[in-house]
Amino acid sequence: MLHEVDDALRALLSARALAGGDVQLVFDAPTRDWAARRNTPTVNAYLYDVREDMARRELGPARVHGEDGRVTGYRQPPRHYRLSYLISAWTKRPEDEHRLLSAVLGCLLRYETLPAETLPDGGVLAATGMAIPVTVAVPPPEPRSITDLWSALGGELKPSLDVVVLAPFPVAPDLGAAPPVTEVEVTVRESVSALVDVRRKRLT
Repeated sequence: MLHEVDDALRALLSARALAGGDVQLVFDAPTRDWAARRNTPTVNAYLYDVREDMARRELGPARVHGEDGRVTGYRQPPRHYRLSYLISAWTKRPEDEHRLLSAVLGCLLRYETLPAETLPDGGVLAATGMAIPVTVAVPPPEPRSITDLWSALGGELKPSLDVVVLAPFPVAPDLGAAPPVTEVEVTVRESVSALVDVRRKRLT
């Protein structure tokens, strides 16, 4: 699932924020050594935190119905995870970095959810049929210091965007339902060994 969100962000930003230029989009940790090797304009979308959104957890399986309306199986509801990305721009001039961040910010602000066409075909995200919310530069619900994050990476503090994607992740394959009951049998006995009558009724 994580790599599918990476692919969706790459498709969205490459086509609608960074199109027409020679800017690279990478998902590396922006450490001091990494920054020293940069020689081309780069936007870095570093996934630095993954945690479950407990407020969205649902309990108990949901019924899966076939085309005829009958229950064909049971499905555990997906878990929802908050994927936090630190997006930064890297060029030789701060002004150019600000332009790149502005382009990324302007692109993401146009979408409350990841566009369906950016989701990888045949992936788990597309299969859920659920919207994938995305927020940008919103204060986190829990205390979290971007300054501490940059310090942990060993780099210098620089302008960045905190982008959070809320993605569903299926828990397990569907469980098949037992065949539907089509007939009822009633057995009447006078004793354990003495059978009196057996009646069957077909259900419609």
